[in-house]
Amino acid sequence: RELLDSIETNTVVGLRDRAFLGLLSYTFARVSAAVGLKVDDFYIQGRKSWVRLREKGGKVNELPVHPNLDTYLMEYIEAASLGTQPKSPLFPAVRGKTRRLGATALSRHDAYHMIRRRAVAAGIRSKIGCHSFRATGITTYLKNEGRLEIAQQMAGHASIRTTSLYDRRSDEVALDEILRIRY
Repeated sequence: RELLDSIETNTVVGLRDRAFLGLLSYTFARVSAAVGLKVDDFYIQGRKSWVRLREKGGKVNELPVHPNLDTYLMEYIEAASLGTQPKSPLFPAVRGKTRRLGATALSRHDAYHMIRRRAVAAGIRSKIGCHSFRATGITTYLKNEGRLEIAQQMAGHASIRTTSLYDRRSDEVALDEILRIRY
């Protein structure tokens, strides 16, 4: 949340970065699925927005969009004038030093460097990368009484055992437990 809130939204690149990081956070998407999205992979069906992720092994995972992510994507798509370009990359790379979006998709490498740059700018000291959002999203979902089976489905995991590896709830040691150490 801290990282998302720190991104300036007065530029199209800032809006793109917030939408990209929001997508990773709210969908548990793999970075390869996120950078591969086309504009028409974000769509409205009925009264809900959806995102279509193309996962490993050619699987397609269609998920309803969280209201915060919906706002991030709508604001970004409008500012970037992407609405009339359904087959264009949803998250294009920046062209050279122009700070303008190009026609090619953001690469996994570019995404990693953008995340590192944004984390440093936000004052986040811990090392985070693309996959951090997947683990944090799954853990946050489970902390808020989400079900492991649904997290598995959202993450596109074939095995629930894989999803459980992302669950970091047990990593937190409470101060009360530390205070039990008495000499």
